[in-house]
Amino acid sequence: MSIFSHGLGRFLAVCLLLLCATLGWAAPAWAGVANAPGANLEVSLITYGPGDTYWERFGHDAIELRDAASGESVTFNYGVFDFDEQGFLLHFAAGRMHYLMDAAPTDVDQQYYMSVGRSVTRQPLAFTPAQATALRDFLLWNLRPENVRYNYDYYADNCATRVRDALDKALGGVLHKQLEARAGGMTYRQQTARLMSQQAWLMLILDLGLGPYADHPLTAWQESFLPMVLQKEIASVTVTDADGAVHPLVLGEREISPNRLDAPPAQAPDLRLPLGLAGVIFAILLLAARRFLPTVYALLGSLYLVLGGLVGVVLLILWTLTTHHSAWANANLLLFNPLAFMLLPTLWRSRRGVPASRRMDLLIVLQLLAGLTAVLLHWMPGVVQQNQPWLLFALPIWLALAWCVRGTRAPARLAP
Repeated sequence: MSIFSHGLGRFLAVCLLLLCATLGWAAPAWAGVANAPGANLEVSLITYGPGDTYWERFGHDAIELRDAASGESVTFNYGVFDFDEQGFLLHFAAGRMHYLMDAAPTDVDQQYYMSVGRSVTRQPLAFTPAQATALRDFLLWNLRPENVRYNYDYYADNCATRVRDALDKALGGVLHKQLEARAGGMTYRQQTARLMSQQAWLMLILDLGLGPYADHPLTAWQESFLPMVLQKEIASVTVTDADGAVHPLVLGEREISPNRLDAPPAQAPDLRLPLGLAGVIFAILLLAARRFLPTVYALLGSLYLVLGGLVGVVLLILWTLTTHHSAWANANLLLFNPLAFMLLPTLWRSRRGVPASRRMDLLIVLQLLAGLTAVLLHWMPGVVQQNQPWLLFALPIWLALAWCVRGTRAPARLAP
């Protein structure tokens, strides 16, 4: 996914393409992609490997159209966004992100990815002249100012799905038919954790914020929201030519530039053991500090309650006030919720031996029941949220807090 660019070469290339498409003619000296006959158009899928920046971790791809007669080559991609757009951050927070389509000379487009060490792979595709013309016309139509923007979605409508859909449209639905019939290899959650694992803090935040939507089994069509998956899956797609012969859609594959960055792991990391251990260790520290260092105990407990309450507020906002549907109905709300804030005064009083009130006792019991509900929901049949790591983290801490707060006894008074 690339940052919005105002490069002169890119701007002139887009203007020329739109001018030729609008006028429908060009002098022979200007013959190129915009007005080439379909028989001269070569279609390729270009895949760029993951980058170092967090928005580059999912990779990127583009459609390349090359005019065999003139040698002109243009790449079309859907991964452009503009930080300077009015209200960009507010739209991003609300889940209404606006992305744009872009076109640039192939050499200009690929030079950036090669310069930063990201891999570049070309897969020429077996398009008929009619299919190549239809694809070119659609891309030029999509490039017009009134059509260039779209509402971005991480999983369902992104730079890779737009490329996939454009190819599928020109092929008459062949891609969708074949990829939808295959099972995907991972879920949205697993792919997200795998690709973000080199930035552990961000991986944990995303895993905590994803709801059950991210755990549904995917088809190969759905999992092609990732450019690298689309690159792999399209290699086994077949098409039928005018004579009825069946042959591969991909004519070959060439690595234009190798990857020079740390590659993401093949599988998502298993977070259950590290988060489970972290939860147990934190719970033991609470219990030990409660006995020997009451102020440290109150500070540790406050840290957990404040962070848990803030996480609960964010999860609640994501579910009720945004269109981030991948975060809706998050079962982690049963573990981290705004009710935690209400326990802070009781926690601090408990360090001096003051017992919890009946109302706070009820709140603690309610929280333990919420944790039990989260466990039961996890074991229900059907597709459920895969939040075992957060169950293993939070439950020991809540049990320790309940023991410390509810187990407090008022200091004995001396007889007069």
